[in-house]
Amino acid sequence: MHDVLDLRDLVVDEAEQRILSGFEIADVAVHALAAARDNDTAAMEVLYARLDASIRSDSWSFDEPEAEASLTSLSDRSPRLPVDVSRLPDKLRGAWTGRAVGNTIGKPIEGLNRTEVGIYLRAAEQWPVRGYLPLVDPLPAGVSVLHPSAPVSTVGSFDAAPRDDDIDWTIVALHVMEKYGRHFDTADVAREWLDRVPFTQTYTAERAAYRNLIHGLAAPLTATYRNPYREWIGALIRGDAFGYVNPGDPGAAAQLALKDARLSHTGNGIYGELWAAALTAAALAEADMAEAFESSLSVIPPGSRLAVALRSIAKLHLEGRSWAEALDWIDAELGQYPWVHTINNAAQIAAALLWGSSFLDALHITVAGGRDTDSNGATVGSVWGALHGIESIPAELVGSTHTRVRSAVRDFDRVAIEDLVARTLALIDA
Repeated sequence: MHDVLDLRDLVVDEAEQRILSGFEIADVAVHALAAARDNDTAAMEVLYARLDASIRSDSWSFDEPEAEASLTSLSDRSPRLPVDVSRLPDKLRGAWTGRAVGNTIGKPIEGLNRTEVGIYLRAAEQWPVRGYLPLVDPLPAGVSVLHPSAPVSTVGSFDAAPRDDDIDWTIVALHVMEKYGRHFDTADVAREWLDRVPFTQTYTAERAAYRNLIHGLAAPLTATYRNPYREWIGALIRGDAFGYVNPGDPGAAAQLALKDARLSHTGNGIYGELWAAALTAAALAEADMAEAFESSLSVIPPGSRLAVALRSIAKLHLEGRSWAEALDWIDAELGQYPWVHTINNAAQIAAALLWGSSFLDALHITVAGGRDTDSNGATVGSVWGALHGIESIPAELVGSTHTRVRSAVRDFDRVAIEDLVARTLALIDA
């Protein structure tokens, strides 16, 4: 269950992280599985030390810099885009609302694979997706379990956008910038996590970083010490607010996102947040999704696995392939990654945005791919709303429910989206 307090999970997941990142640890991985199965703490400690000391294979072909200066230099060169200031309120309203709506659409089926999603959506008469998903009971054959949040995120079960970490982290980022300004640092982010967010409402990399903070560690060690989830999607879902306050400036958005990401992530985990922030910033300025997407790529290392995956999706789009073929490519080329990894989910987000012809069409492609459907739905909804404005989101999906957001962040439960928009605009003008 990826429990950051259970060494059995940590040692196995660390072995997987190392293998996927080109480290030579095949023998250690086998022993780690056996030690975890036997709950042999002494053996697991020895094996974890060997994993920490492992080296990357000489045949590794990707260039994935970690140094802050290397990443900042990319964002420094990112071009600024002209912004129609008169449209910003509607675009930001679209971004915040789209994030909440997209998250709720994907939430009940989070974690299902592509086949299971297809079975469930057809049983729910939601192929293609037309709105919030119903709770199908009993579950159709081929779907063994839904996400635990399904009873509070399906049609008729909520009176506001359901609480979710994908929304909580966007709110936290807004709060950090309100409290400390644009010159906040990673220690400020850590301080607000501990003060505003319950430990039990954090997951994987964020929970590992939170645990490390409680034990007195500081960034960047919080991102690396016994945190096998440091390249998973958790940072990517935290990036949008930094784009919201930097319309038309992907580089500035990425630089703020970097200070946030380094608390819990490394490598492609960091790149994912830089990309999400830049993509949102570009969408607030652009009128064309492909152009916004291209602008967003400027802030991530071109030789990284994430950049290669995203450019591969863009190439399929330019070749006139279908979105289903793009999802096939993701399954074939990125299927080795965990279902909550940055790289495969970012590729699905890209496919949904590039092929989607409407808000709901993009959300259908998003959830049809399976994996982290609520996080991907939130990002797709956010970027779509930022690009096209609130008028692009069907009014019946906003209605009386998605004008407010449930949140675990202290002092923000049931905050009005209009309030979040106003507070974002104030930060832009500050």
